[in-house]
Amino acid sequence: MALHHDEIRVDGTLVRSLLEAQRPEWAGLPLTRAGEGTDNTMFRLGADLLVRLPRTVGNARAVRKEQEWLPRLAPLLTCRVPEPVHAGTPTGAFPVDWSVYRWIDGAEPGPATVRDWAAFGTDLAAFVRELHGLDLMGATRRDDLGWYRGGGLRACDEWVGESLRDCRAEVGAELDVDTLERLWRAGLALPESSARHVWLHGDLKPTNLLVREGRLHAVIDFGGLSVGLPDAEHATVWDLPPEARQAYWNALGLDEATWTRARAWAIAVAASGISYYRHTCPAFVSECRARLRAVLSDAAGRAADAG
Repeated sequence: MALHHDEIRVDGTLVRSLLEAQRPEWAGLPLTRAGEGTDNTMFRLGADLLVRLPRTVGNARAVRKEQEWLPRLAPLLTCRVPEPVHAGTPTGAFPVDWSVYRWIDGAEPGPATVRDWAAFGTDLAAFVRELHGLDLMGATRRDDLGWYRGGGLRACDEWVGESLRDCRAEVGAELDVDTLERLWRAGLALPESSARHVWLHGDLKPTNLLVREGRLHAVIDFGGLSVGLPDAEHATVWDLPPEARQAYWNALGLDEATWTRARAWAIAVAASGISYYRHTCPAFVSECRARLRAVLSDAAGRAADAG
């Protein structure tokens, strides 16, 4: 199903035509669909390669960021990240940039793959600390490295308000949207972060993490790579069990203000996901609903502890 009004249709025949034109030595390798995200479609190519194609023309910018910056960041990171091996160029059949990467073996973190969630939360915190500590190498929020999730919350108030109104109609019977809006406004009421700008992955949700033997092995999908404030980077910990979330908090030593802003970001992204994808991508909407339930449960627990 198309998720966007300007979606580019992709199938195996198209992918083979791109390979025949630009990497003919790979064109005869086995090709199987390897999944779809909200922004990209993936095909496994042979045993060792992954073809990744943006779903819309607008997502070509994310492809170019990965091609330019991942080779520079990867040697500085302990955790494995995608390795581009071909920068695909537009054709008459496919009008945007695309990429081929080394295949990374691993599984999505979940009950069947992770036994020690506290250790996993600590692993994820170590990756974030390392990424945020890297030199910016002259990169700034100008041009391709500025993204809304690295900015301040106030600039997002209008569209988040609209998304929360949509949530009332869509999931208001099962989720306390009034409390979610109050938690959003609690983040909005704080002074903007005075933290320095850092490298941001931008979307560290479980589907962008790979584990081996229960530990974090790789971080994938750097389409949201940007430079900015770190608050939004922490928002995806509400996609993880409480033990992982607490271990992440402890390992990074986050203060309450940062946590409150991160929680507001978690609400913003999940609410907008429900609003935008409610008729097209039920699996992603389910992820967003689960995040909002976790935000509400966590906030209730913290309030009870404080009382």
